[in-house]
Amino acid sequence: MSYGANAYARVSQTALTPREAEAAVLTKAASRLQAIQGDWANLSGGLNEALNFNQKVWTILAGAATAPESALPADIKESIARLSVFVFRRMIDVLVEPQAEKLSALININHQLAAGLRN
Repeated sequence: MSYGANAYARVSQTALTPREAEAAVLTKAASRLQAIQGDWANLSGGLNEALNFNQKVWTILAGAATAPESALPADIKESIARLSVFVFRRMIDVLVEPQAEKLSALININHQLAAGLRN
């Protein structure tokens, strides 16, 4: 088998479905936030980076889920939009008044949504 065919075979076996990819990114964002929360005394700029990554994830997720061409039912789109507003507000709140416990809601939401996407 040629090198190209071998490479394709390896990638096709490890390729994620869109739902699996979304779950993986949400889990990665949650892990980053958890790492910051767990080592709160040594923030050194990591908080902004973790929140920025989470913001990017949620901007893409919310935009795709609530887009007019999204096949999701209207009630699911509305729920995701509301959840996104909460997530964005919580991230701003953490930036304005940083407290480790404020990250718990963001971490929990990301993990719960990722678990739902995996089912």
